Amino acid sequence: MTLSQTSDFGKSYSLLMLKSFLIWSFTLAVCLLVVGFPLVVLMATVGCLLSIVLQSVMPVSAVLLVAGGLILFNVLAVVIGAGVLTAKGIHPKEVKWLSWLHGETEEMQKTVYAACPLTCDIKL
Repeated sequence: MTLSQTSDFGKSYSLLMLKSFLIWSFTLAVCLLVVGFPLVVLMATVGCLLSIVLQSVMPVSAVLLVAGGLILFNVLAVVIGAGVLTAKGIHPKEVKWLSWLHGETEEMQKTVYAACPLTCDIKL
């Protein structure tokens, strides 16, 4: 009975870690595409210049090598970032700015009109 409970706990813990890793991977990939767009443009510019320089050295595969390297760099950054966050035990539900990921709405500030300081305290 005890062995059954410990293996069930280990299985559920590993599934929780896998779920956390996959959510972090998705979140970091979306953030890289949306928020990191200037970074992607900068990497594309550097990649173009690097492929032009490498074209004289290895004319057949310079573009393929640079494009593959940039894609590999982005994928490794997302996977390593997700792995580090998962290994530290940070779950995406614990992060305040990820409320959009869970479908929670952020509370909007209450509208204060210009006349409110003059009229809000009046009791009729």
